[in-house]
Amino acid sequence: MSATAAILQELEQEASTTRRVLERVPSDKLAWKPHDKSMSLGTLAMHVAMSPGYISDWAVQDATKMSGGGAPDPKTTAEILSAHDAGLAKAKSNLSAIGDAGLGKMWSMQAPDGKTLMTMPKSALVRSICLNHVYHHRGQLSVYLRLLNVPVPSIYGPSADEGPAGM
Repeated sequence: MSATAAILQELEQEASTTRRVLERVPSDKLAWKPHDKSMSLGTLAMHVAMSPGYISDWAVQDATKMSGGGAPDPKTTAEILSAHDAGLAKAKSNLSAIGDAGLGKMWSMQAPDGKTLMTMPKSALVRSICLNHVYHHRGQLSVYLRLLNVPVPSIYGPSADEGPAGM
């Protein structure tokens, strides 16, 4: 199996888990924050939903100039799920276009003034920022759900809300 095929298989599998978590986000709690320094539930959920597509766009380029800004604040859970589905489709397309040869090329992040902030192989960008970054924030999102008494779906095994029978 090629490296690209392996990444695409992982992306597809993890996206299904991510969608289960995002489906639990209550539309009436999108502005809720567990702490003043935290993102709101809606902002975090939209970040999780959009990141694979958005970050994989970076990997198509050899350098990405950062411009600031973040994910838009969603109004509904349906909007978050739509963003997730679109982001997954975009990530799959981008990664297929990059291919194994492209994963070996270098990528750089640049500040708005053009200063290089970091450089890494595109394979590392995809692994660390496009995939692992999303898993990290999905974990945060599951804690938000727990704090709101929303049943947490199984992620890598049964949750306290979904035992072995619910998997």
